[in-house]
Amino acid sequence: MPVSLTAATASGLCAFIDASPSPFHVCATVAAELDANGFTPLTEARSWDDAGGKHYVVRGGSLIAWADYDAAPADPFRVVGAHTDSPNLRVKQHPDLAGSGWQLVGLEPYGGAWLNSWLDRELGISGRLSVRDGARMRDVLVRVDEPILRVPQLAIHLSEDRRGVTLDPQRHVNAIWGIGDSPASFLDFVAERAGVDGDSVLGWELMTHDLAPSTIVGRHHDLVSAPRLDNQGTCYAGLQAFLAAADDPGAATAVLVMFDHEEVGSQSDRGAQSDLLPAVLERIVLARGGGRADYLAALAGSVVASGDMAHATHPNYPDRHEPAHRIEVGGGPVLKVNQNLRYATDAAGAGAFALACAQAEVPLQRYVHRADLPCGSTIGPMTAARTGISTVDVGAPQLAMHSCRELMGAADIPAYASALAAFLTPTPLD
Repeated sequence: MPVSLTAATASGLCAFIDASPSPFHVCATVAAELDANGFTPLTEARSWDDAGGKHYVVRGGSLIAWADYDAAPADPFRVVGAHTDSPNLRVKQHPDLAGSGWQLVGLEPYGGAWLNSWLDRELGISGRLSVRDGARMRDVLVRVDEPILRVPQLAIHLSEDRRGVTLDPQRHVNAIWGIGDSPASFLDFVAERAGVDGDSVLGWELMTHDLAPSTIVGRHHDLVSAPRLDNQGTCYAGLQAFLAAADDPGAATAVLVMFDHEEVGSQSDRGAQSDLLPAVLERIVLARGGGRADYLAALAGSVVASGDMAHATHPNYPDRHEPAHRIEVGGGPVLKVNQNLRYATDAAGAGAFALACAQAEVPLQRYVHRADLPCGSTIGPMTAARTGISTVDVGAPQLAMHSCRELMGAADIPAYASALAAFLTPTPLD
């Protein structure tokens, strides 16, 4: 591998993930890094007289950042997209339960969580609270890194089938957190840890996270074992690529966008189906002195790299993969193509990312899902449809996608970030 074009490392990814147990914490982690690199936050509720330079906006669990230097109104954008959310178990609105002498917290799956992987793990809590503060409301980030919750597996002796149990998401994923016949107030416990009065809490988005730290593993320490690689692997690589590109302005304005709610379809105020990306891009063009026609021209010349993680070929289940499209951990970034547009990649988008990999001197792998298995999707198709921007779906290879803990190659992190950095700073063909 050549020298990385960015500061991305396997240990850096581990630190990023451990600092970011929820989408709101991902945004806080990224915002802190942007602040340290001279970016200024903007507020959507105020006018932007000047959006030039280095700025970012946070909307809930989503974030968009850009670096715009003396661009003409119709100059195009290069966008790296990711998502901040990951499948997990989330807290219900009436969480306090008790039964059979146990105190329980009511949980429900978010996204396509691989439920068995969440059993018998020490779980913490993270997310945000909406609290009353005098005559106004404010959001409070909360993170409890204490082993307070555990979803216990059924003993093998009680199972109808010793090959494993089938989990009912309504009945089998509630967490034990105490002993007793009467429920205990989970919300009061979380509020106290957040430093607010329980009676002031008006709403919440709370989720569990695995307390085992991310770590570099393997015989040669060439693997990363961590929660939320899908898709914090892209959040981290995309951030490092964007920071490198922000200091090396190219022929297009570099943009980083991280959407929440991809794992549940992106149809929210801050998901990829929202107005977040097109609204911010239009406001940048307006702040340049352009109009609607300049905005549409800028979009027509732009390209989006929709970054999400990719399926490496599983050594224990090679038959579950398209045999002509083997994907190797350590083999470089992955270009994802689906003829039924579960991925947004077309020939032009594929060419843009292939050129970026060539310019970054990293190998490129091409992924196709088995035609007889349902293919997952990404922010790519909806971003393309929402903006009209040419979009390519890419990723880094991993195993155990949607498990509580996932696995990827350490060398793929700098390679992925380098490819994204080259994509954000396009150079003319020779």
